[in-house]
Amino acid sequence: MYSRPVTNRVWAALVPTLLLLAAPAVQGRIEEVIVTAQKREQDLLDVPISIATLAGRSFNALFEGGADVRGLSTRVPGLYIESSNGRIAPRFYIRGLGNIDFDLAASQPVSVIMDDVVKENAVLKSFPLFDIQQVEILRGPQGSLFGRNTTAGIVKFDSFKPSREPAGRVALALGTNGRVNFDGAAGGALSDTLSGRIAVFLLQRDDYIDNVYLGQRDALGAISEQAFKLALAWQATDDFEILLGAHSRDHEGTSGPFRANVLDRGGNSFNENYHRERVHLDGGGGNPQKYSNAGINLKLHYSLGSATLTSITAGEQADGYSRGDIDGGNLETGPGFIPFASDTTDGIDDLKQITQELRLSSNGAQRLFWQVGAFYFDSDLTITTDAGFNRATVNHRNDAWALFGQLDLDFAEAWTVTAGLRYSVDDKSLSASDGSVAEVDDGAVSGNLSLAWAVHDKATVWSRLATAFRGPTIQGRDVAFFGAPSVAGSETIRSWELGYKSQFLNDRARLNLAAFHYIVEDMQFSAVGGSGNLIQLVNAGEGKARGFEFDLELVVSEHVELSLGYAWVDTEIRDEHLLVAPCGSGQCTVKDPLRGVADGAGAYAQVDGNPFPNAPASTLNFSAGLRYPLARGELFAYTDWAWQGETNIFLYESVEYRSEGQYEGGLRLGYRLSAGGLDWEAAVFARNLTDEENIQGGIDFNNNTAFDNAPRTYGVSLSGGW
Repeated sequence: MYSRPVTNRVWAALVPTLLLLAAPAVQGRIEEVIVTAQKREQDLLDVPISIATLAGRSFNALFEGGADVRGLSTRVPGLYIESSNGRIAPRFYIRGLGNIDFDLAASQPVSVIMDDVVKENAVLKSFPLFDIQQVEILRGPQGSLFGRNTTAGIVKFDSFKPSREPAGRVALALGTNGRVNFDGAAGGALSDTLSGRIAVFLLQRDDYIDNVYLGQRDALGAISEQAFKLALAWQATDDFEILLGAHSRDHEGTSGPFRANVLDRGGNSFNENYHRERVHLDGGGGNPQKYSNAGINLKLHYSLGSATLTSITAGEQADGYSRGDIDGGNLETGPGFIPFASDTTDGIDDLKQITQELRLSSNGAQRLFWQVGAFYFDSDLTITTDAGFNRATVNHRNDAWALFGQLDLDFAEAWTVTAGLRYSVDDKSLSASDGSVAEVDDGAVSGNLSLAWAVHDKATVWSRLATAFRGPTIQGRDVAFFGAPSVAGSETIRSWELGYKSQFLNDRARLNLAAFHYIVEDMQFSAVGGSGNLIQLVNAGEGKARGFEFDLELVVSEHVELSLGYAWVDTEIRDEHLLVAPCGSGQCTVKDPLRGVADGAGAYAQVDGNPFPNAPASTLNFSAGLRYPLARGELFAYTDWAWQGETNIFLYESVEYRSEGQYEGGLRLGYRLSAGGLDWEAAVFARNLTDEENIQGGIDFNNNTAFDNAPRTYGVSLSGGW
């Protein structure tokens, strides 16, 4: 962005001054944040997008107890992540927009990008988080530079890159239920032109859940996971750089256990049937889960003088399966009434994904920055579902390509306009073992236009209009239940945003504010459940939402740091003709109007006016860090908390399948020492400190089944970096 003037500081300081009036002068500053949300390095304040970041100790604390990517849920305003499939196949939501579809081929409106490579399939999105330099959450549609399937936003992970200087980290945590969590990385120069870095991750947890029905102690809950990353950077010439990356992951453990009739009719909290460390399963074979994933990517950067050519080529492969007792109990003793048993295995026989991006971008500090490019995506995925009474195989093919461009123009002092366009084409096909076939394709133009005013060198006011496109979707899991594949047409989103970013109090505070309103045309939904536990894709006429979010970081003193984030979103389905099957068990209290169907087969719920499923109306997160110098190091305490407001789980509304007022917190206490070029840290920690028992989701087809959050974990850790 153009160099900012130093005028108008009084105006820009108005909001911060109201927050912290007459704060005393203290030592300590917040760190500068550099983001790559627009595919180039920029100061966070210069980017006209609502962005939240996590890095360093605050990020590592969330995963010290062995959490998977769901550990980020509600830790950033507006971000929610859940899964009915354990550590595999997470589902992401930003600003209330996501997809509750549990099929392994489901399309999601939140794109996950790891080291500049899109992870389209839900299994790829579950790669363990270690050796991560920074996470960027881009809220709102990103329809120009990233394009496909980004109607909600992007969660972007960047690993540490190889450096010329020796650098690394080791961390070991020991916790409850035999948990061992280790990650380590080391790298540096390998020759005059070659640098490398390797990182490893190990996680082990013992079984801790008893299966009361089978009389088995410690029958479920185990995790065994290993992963690695390798990166090599070769500076071939002054103008030509090559970065090669590879990664692999092996996961084995228990898929998420379901718990039958733990919700009473007319209530939405766990009843006496619920016990965190007990289940009553007669099927599922112990709910095993096993997956492997490997990938490689090659990035080339070639300077042409006034421009740089970038090529990113990547390939991913994955396979595995999960099995579960879906009804969550047994026909003899329940708990509660279970009309029939359900034991299902879903697996990926072979997933292959290939992506290629070419991008040409301008160099230098011109007032005009531009970039143009092309993107290609190819995926081949075979899924097998064994429902016990039937076994079906479904093959999904997806080819997509796009052309895109964006420019940033400093057209006047302190004013910058950003404009981007993308033309995307999406082509999908399905073929099933029962002979079913389906094909869909579509194309669309999407983009964004934003205007930013640099009020001064530490404050920006920005506005943004953005559109994005999610291609048509095919759902084939119902073939295993003698149903036909279903199709949903493309959805498009129009979003309006107004934001403010600033650093103030002598760089001791940073504030990001954004207000937004969006409309999704032909919004894709997954109608999950009914008497057959089916998944049917539907298009609603329209989905609307409005809301706001803010992130605040504050250095109170040289010993105290705080952060606070809040998001509120009001979502609404707009389609008076959209009817979906409510709970098939008949044991839930449906709040929507019920409409009979022409063949007299039953009643369907009219969902017009309902909130989006799994869209928390509000989220709140808070963290505080305290340091006290001692000897050559310091004592420290760190705590973080997250709260989730009212959340409706399905498309229809019922008394039972909703949650409100859930929260979790964490605590770390320890000592940090710098000596001999090393930074050492020893700590005791606890995750889910108060052992909250929270409803994370439900299964409604033959009883009031639900699944919960992770139990309290506590332990000790030792880490060091250089």
